[in-house]
Amino acid sequence: MKAFAPLAVAALVIASVCTLGAQAAPTSAAITVTSPAFKHGQPLPVDYTADGKNISPPLMWTGAPAGTKELVLIHEDPSAPTPQPFVHWVVYKIPATAKGLPENISADPAVAMPADLTGAVQGISGFRRAGYRGPAPPKPGKVHQYHFIVYALDAPLEVKPGLNKMQLLEAMKGHIIGQGEIVGTYERKPPQ
Repeated sequence: MKAFAPLAVAALVIASVCTLGAQAAPTSAAITVTSPAFKHGQPLPVDYTADGKNISPPLMWTGAPAGTKELVLIHEDPSAPTPQPFVHWVVYKIPATAKGLPENISADPAVAMPADLTGAVQGISGFRRAGYRGPAPPKPGKVHQYHFIVYALDAPLEVKPGLNKMQLLEAMKGHIIGQGEIVGTYERKPPQ
């Protein structure tokens, strides 16, 4: 019986540490992300794809927690045949007061962001350039899911322009206090 006592004490210590760690971890608020152009889980209209006008869709969000200093958007395709989800769009340093992104934000860095998005920066996508590039599945007949993920941060990012998703996620570590997403789908039809 005495041989098991140290194991029991060790188990209690580990359980206490794990419980304290879980209590100390910050919770992330749920942000609701919507679009007037498509519903969650439904197909993206062709205008927002490489087969159409290739313009960014309008997005809206609510529920950013109190204390939000900045917002970030990452648009990616985890269905892509790549080791990591393929990144279609990165926008960061979005003012905390912004309630969404309008349709057709210019990919040209010389074109100013809309007034309510002053200071926002478009990062580098998987296409190795800034700005939105819509869905373009490489193989017809397979439905891809396109995630538009919005993050709320508790501090402004002190970063330079031109970050990619991985650099951005590294800069965001420990600062995410809210998150939400909307998912659109797209499938290229086989040639007739």
